[in-house]
Order: sequence, then structure tokens, then C-alpha cells
Amino acid sequence: MEYIIIIISAVFVNNILLAQFLGVCPFLGVSSKVSTSIGMGGAVMFVMALATLVTYLLHYYILVPLQIEFMQTVSFILVIAGLVQMVEIILKKISPALYQALGIFLPLITTNCAVLGVAILVVSKEFAFGGPEHLLNLAESIVYAVASAIGFALAMVLFAGLREQLDLADVPKAFKGAPIALITAGILALAFMGFAGLV
Repeated sequence: MEYIIIIISAVFVNNILLAQFLGVCPFLGVSSKVSTSIGMGGAVMFVMALATLVTYLLHYYILVPLQIEFMQTVSFILVIAGLVQMVEIILKKISPALYQALGIFLPLITTNCAVLGVAILVVSKEFAFGGPEHLLNLAESIVYAVASAIGFALAMVLFAGLREQLDLADVPKAFKGAPIALITAGILALAFMGFAGLV
């Protein structure tokens, strides 16, 4: 039951994009097509899950024992940068079209505050503290990271679908482009606030 609550909370109630407003740059930049949004969501999911696993272990088995927790942000960014490079190489080999479509936004996952934010939240939240249930906490942390990435991908795909429909709609000239996209993002965020009563 604990995992279900974590998943519902991370995907809907505390959506990393629409409730916490982390990772807005790729949200606005890559969400013009559903296909690129799905690709970006998948890449973020892979990086976020692996980054959470590696940074959790790094924090509790290296930084805390050596009492250098102040190096947390720098070390987490280095881990995320390495993982993004790995994703970039894999995507270039497996799907060159998706690699080209994501363009500059793929390396920007390195500085995507959603990935870094989840890694830092995991080690600062209650389920990330040690003790006899340490491995269970690691499992909960990874579930939280994957659910946050699913929430990120869901928001990206919904927003991309709405933007594709808006391109076909008769929008007043003053609202075309970025203004209507920002208004739509705000309405989507308000819609997700309705899930706050679930958990």
C-alpha cells in the first residue's frame, strides 16, 4: 500500500512539473510534438531512476561516512551528467531520429532541475533515512523517482497533445505561440491540483 501512495502522490498530487514546477525548460521547449515528448519522458525516466539509485548509494555510503555531505549537490550533478552522456550515446545509436528531434534538450537533462530535485528530495525525505529497513527505503526511493518521471512524462505528453490541438485551433493572433502555451500550462497545472484530495 505504501508504494501505491508514493506512486499516486508523485504522479498526480505532487507532480514534479505541474505542482513543484521543476523541469519547466524542457516542458516548454520539447512539448510541441507528442512523439518528442514521449522520447524526452523516456530519457528523463531512465536518467532519473538511475540517478536516484546512484546518488542514494553515494550519499549514504560515501558522503555521510566521510562527513562531506556539503559536496552533495556537486557530486549529484556529476553523476547526472555522466548518466545523461550515456543516454545520449545510446539514443544516437538506437534512434538517430529521436536524437535529432530532442536536439539541445537532451544534454539539458544534465541541468534539468527535476532530475536533481528528485535526487535531493529522496535523500532528504523521511523514506530515505537509514536503519534496519535501509534497503526498503532504497526501494521506496526508486519507486518515488520512477513515479516522478512518469508524472513528468505524463505532463509532457498531455501538454504536447494540447499544443498540437491548439496549432489547429483558431487562436487570436495576440495569443499565438508562447502566450497560449503558457496559459494552457497554467490550466493544466490547475487541473492537476484537483488530485490533491487523493492522498
